Amino acid sequence: MRGLWAGTAQWATWAIVLAIANAQAKSGYDYVDPLIGTTNGGHVFPGATLPFGMAKAGADVNGENQGGFASDNSTIIGFSHMHDSGTGGSPSLGNFPLFPFAGCPNDDINACNYTYWDRQTDRINGSVSARPGYFAISIASNIHTEMTVTNHTALYRFKFPETPSTPNTTLNPLILVELSDLPQTRSDGNITVHSPSGRMQGGGTFLPSFGVGTYQTYFCADFSGADVRNAGIFANSRAGTMKQLRVKSWAKNEHSDRPAGGWVQFNAPSKNNEIIARVGMSFVSEDQACRNAEKEIPDFDFDGTLAAAEKVWKEKLDVIKIEDGGVSEVLLKAFWSGVYRSMISPQDYTGENPFWNSGEPYYDSFYCIWDSFRSIHPLITLLDPHSQTLMVRSLLDIYRHEGKLPDCRMSFCKGFTQGGSNADVVIADAYFKNISAGVDWKLAYEALISDAEDEPLNWDIEGRGGLDSWKSLGYIPTENYDVQGVGTETRSISRTVEYAYNDFVIALLAREFGHMDDYHKYLGRSGNWINMYKADQNSTINGTDTGFTGFLQPKFMNGTWGFQDPIYCSPLLEFTGCYLNPGGHETYEGSCWLYTFYVPGDHSTLIRTLGGADSFVKRLDYFHESGLLYIGDEQGFLMVYLYHYAGRPALSAERAHFYIPSQFNDTINGIPGNDDSGAMGSFEALTMMGIFPNAGQDVYFITPPFFESVSILNQQTGKTATIRNINFDPSGKNVYIQSAKLNGETYTKNWLQHSFFLNGGTLELTLGASESSWGTRPQDVPPSLGPFGNSTVNGTFGQVGGKRWAVPKVDLGLVESL
Repeated sequence: MRGLWAGTAQWATWAIVLAIANAQAKSGYDYVDPLIGTTNGGHVFPGATLPFGMAKAGADVNGENQGGFASDNSTIIGFSHMHDSGTGGSPSLGNFPLFPFAGCPNDDINACNYTYWDRQTDRINGSVSARPGYFAISIASNIHTEMTVTNHTALYRFKFPETPSTPNTTLNPLILVELSDLPQTRSDGNITVHSPSGRMQGGGTFLPSFGVGTYQTYFCADFSGADVRNAGIFANSRAGTMKQLRVKSWAKNEHSDRPAGGWVQFNAPSKNNEIIARVGMSFVSEDQACRNAEKEIPDFDFDGTLAAAEKVWKEKLDVIKIEDGGVSEVLLKAFWSGVYRSMISPQDYTGENPFWNSGEPYYDSFYCIWDSFRSIHPLITLLDPHSQTLMVRSLLDIYRHEGKLPDCRMSFCKGFTQGGSNADVVIADAYFKNISAGVDWKLAYEALISDAEDEPLNWDIEGRGGLDSWKSLGYIPTENYDVQGVGTETRSISRTVEYAYNDFVIALLAREFGHMDDYHKYLGRSGNWINMYKADQNSTINGTDTGFTGFLQPKFMNGTWGFQDPIYCSPLLEFTGCYLNPGGHETYEGSCWLYTFYVPGDHSTLIRTLGGADSFVKRLDYFHESGLLYIGDEQGFLMVYLYHYAGRPALSAERAHFYIPSQFNDTINGIPGNDDSGAMGSFEALTMMGIFPNAGQDVYFITPPFFESVSILNQQTGKTATIRNINFDPSGKNVYIQSAKLNGETYTKNWLQHSFFLNGGTLELTLGASESSWGTRPQDVPPSLGPFGNSTVNGTFGQVGGKRWAVPKVDLGLVESL
């Protein structure tokens, strides 16, 4: 017995050692779960993609399919090759889906099902497998489908059952391609089936999911693993052996619901009952789709293509190193999955632009910048500054050729503008964070001035509306008289505060570029938010006064006030009442409570306006604790960190640890709203790293990372910046910073500049279980630079990549006289 117990103890010790070794051997890649956010409105695309890749292979469902797939019980209708992730409205892309059959009953090609409603097939529960660069699923016909990608090409491996599940059927696989997309918007289309190779190629015209116009896209599908037995086309529910088909809508750009496409039938596969399908995609031509496929995957090597995709993802994620300190896998999976989703979009369509060839990069699926400027682009700036530089250059090239910066763009179409001209913020953020290689800053400044000064004919899809009133009245009125352009005359409050911040970042750049007249003009306009502040407006919930007075309210052109209940369009009252439609209200996807807090350039004035720091903190507490705030919309992100401006950074840390993991975790519904191309993922990633940006400024709020330490390798400088927690508690009790040291020197400010990440170094945070005085003094809070603000670091200059970043010394008398 003694020997038995000794052996058991020894084996137990070895088991613990092995478990620790295995845990330590795991990389960030191993913790990514692409299925997080694939239900309950998350709309995450979980299929195979490269970072910012054009090809996105995934399974499509007949249900909640904005991202193609959903983790529910909906049926599978196809496997398509391009998707967007996290969109909030109509499904997007999903063009030219494939669908496999093990064979047709009685060897009759018309006994196979060609329409999506007839061919839809249940999934086999538990068969889904997803990791970066790979997706797999089995359907009820016992066909198992795996997929991976290169930049423009999707690769599928179909494994068929030895004996088809359908009665009276022999193993002669048939794979169809349908001329359709996820939202069924095809107008014109064509397909050619080549015999005896089985190649299918074609194209179609489709509608964007959140914009205007149409786009054309093309495909080229080839197969390997079995000899072609027969091939042809189908229309409606019937198939034949003709090799060409063209479909056309009755009216221009009017979509057609008529099913149409091509099919190829094979003899039994020669190896492992597998057929490989390679689908090249292009926005230029069918021939380019074929060239893309032949160049990127010449030999149909599924395992080699998958290994290459995995390698790319590991390299992207490896710029972050963490010492987890023993935290749960819930946090590890949530964090790494958030980082991963932040690198799905925007998508690199360089070389695929059918409208101009300037030699500049071209990125698409900016879905939408209203969502992404707050955290997606700042995170990409930290982790992949090269890609962010290409995105900025792409935005400027769009301006060069189309006359305005986009606020939303997909499939080469202009998307809808939700509020301000927020590409302005992305460009300013880039300048202050050394995103500069190849960027034409003269052109960039011209583009920003165009947004501020020149109203477009249709400001629903670019630029700003109501600029005459903006310049003369200092706000966007309700029921505005606007003869310069047309657009949806709603959102007067939210547009006012967004235009104010857009002008604020323009002012910062004007100062940098030496345009002092512009600096004073736009700094003055940045204070226009206060013109919609109604000091005596109270707020009630269910008839009970909240105790807070003073909110932004609608205002007419003659200066008289309108009324919108301050809680309207919050989770407490008509949550969905403020969407982008003609019947919307004066705020967008949020309440007056929320937008009253939105003054990113001048929180000093905002805090004074709302009664001082103590009153501001009480109001902010109420906002978080009453149910008024919905963290699933991007405007809520900054609200977590506003305590920093009031000298209470500990409360920001408390809020961060409330929302993660309660709202952001590792479950399939582990994000609170649709991901909006990675917005939710970038928020949780930045928050868990202990740094959150005030985008458009060189400001990062400091809170303790959710791990013992986080290190980020800057790819521009090769330097590593590390944030390390002392007295770290994996259970989450010690979330309050007691003191800090930056490169060994005492550091009291509750914010950082980007130079820390460029130059590298160590920020050491000593933690405790209760709030301390760290970061609470007036000189420790982030700067407020607006026209009525009192900068806490007046006259201080930072150095960023050789460029001077100035915290302007504001002359209050001068500004008040503007």
